[in-house]
Amino acid sequence: MTFKHTSFGLVAALLVATAAHAEGEPPAEIAPIKAEGYVAGVDGTFAPHAFPSLDGGVQGFNIDLAAAMAEKLGVEIKIVAGQYTGLFPALHSETFDYIAAPTTVTEERSKTLLFTEGFMETNFGFATKPDAGITSLEDLKGKTVTANKGSLYETWLTEKAAEMDLTVLTFGTQADAFEAVTSGRADASMAGMTSTAWAGKQNPRLVFAFQLNTGLSWSLPFRRDDYATRNLFDSVLECLKTDGTMAALSEKWFGLTPEEGELIVTPSAGYGTPGFEGYQSDAHEVSCTFK
Repeated sequence: MTFKHTSFGLVAALLVATAAHAEGEPPAEIAPIKAEGYVAGVDGTFAPHAFPSLDGGVQGFNIDLAAAMAEKLGVEIKIVAGQYTGLFPALHSETFDYIAAPTTVTEERSKTLLFTEGFMETNFGFATKPDAGITSLEDLKGKTVTANKGSLYETWLTEKAAEMDLTVLTFGTQADAFEAVTSGRADASMAGMTSTAWAGKQNPRLVFAFQLNTGLSWSLPFRRDDYATRNLFDSVLECLKTDGTMAALSEKWFGLTPEEGELIVTPSAGYGTPGFEGYQSDAHEVSCTFK
């Protein structure tokens, strides 16, 4: 899919550097746009971020995000779907220019990958029936909560079970975990924030009840030495946060209107994810003009 170039004026938002260059940190440079475009890998089974479409391709929040980036750059971004674990070897072998799948930024990953600034908080979400009256962790006490078996959410619930008097039910798929709520076997289901928001948007018998902040974020990974390309895409991401694109995608795919200050609509200072390896603190203005 090819997207035509669209230019916007300079956004008057100055990103202030918060720290000096780390030892060994290269000067912040932005790569020229590749005329032939870019290739990005995704996990095509992670709704609502990337999942099969009726025409045989993939659709979702991150697919639309890649399309919006391609439009700003005026080139094609080819999306290739594969298993999540296989995306990283393909990135390092230069099959992909970057990974378009949502990837949680961690200290360990930042040693081998370069991350853009985060595009969304990686929070936990809880889904309930519309009339459940559950809007906080306090409301969950004494309740039955479901999760996908073997997931991080099962681990969290199990660790909190005694403290919160929880009954934890696990299922082989997240769909079955949600179904246990709609059928009345459980009071709530725990999953990723976007998965629960998507479930509530698709199923009138479910609502996205509340989210639990984790302090983590999703980002787009690049090869560890490819600072200039990372910085280019970081700049495009900043533009999309400020021109209304990210808010529109949130409303489309999650049914959520971002609040002021949320990462999905708020550029971060510098290039990359602050506090992690590969971050460059150089101050720069947010711009929607790319050459």
